[in-house]
Amino acid sequence: MANTPAVDPGSSRFGRLPRVENGSVCLSRKRMCLKISFVAVALLVCLASRAVGQNSPKITGVAPAAGKVNDSVTLTGENLGKDSVSAVYLSDDKDDYKATLVEQGSAKIILKVPQVKSGGYNISIQEGDKILILPVRFTVQG
Repeated sequence: MANTPAVDPGSSRFGRLPRVENGSVCLSRKRMCLKISFVAVALLVCLASRAVGQNSPKITGVAPAAGKVNDSVTLTGENLGKDSVSAVYLSDDKDDYKATLVEQGSAKIILKVPQVKSGGYNISIQEGDKILILPVRFTVQG
């Protein structure tokens, strides 16, 4: 009968496996155990993304949905105040056209339609140094 060496349960052919103690992986006795709870990390990521999204401007309505150059248009939504929204644009596939803001509050912005060609435009808002293209359309009539 061949003499087989005893197998260490903590080793593999690639070397010593890390120990697991109370859900933590210990890389070695000399190193500090890294305790990472995946549930806690997932919860933190979820809370952080939710907190970021809570203060982002959101448009829930446009009235009227179509108008002519210099007509007044009312945007309704959330977080639309001057601290959140610094500019509103009508955007086509090529350019952004800045609208004049007549009135601005946390739940409502009234703007004047800028001098643009007739057609369909996305409504974009500037939040800090970012321009957010929203899934809201406005049609400029000729």
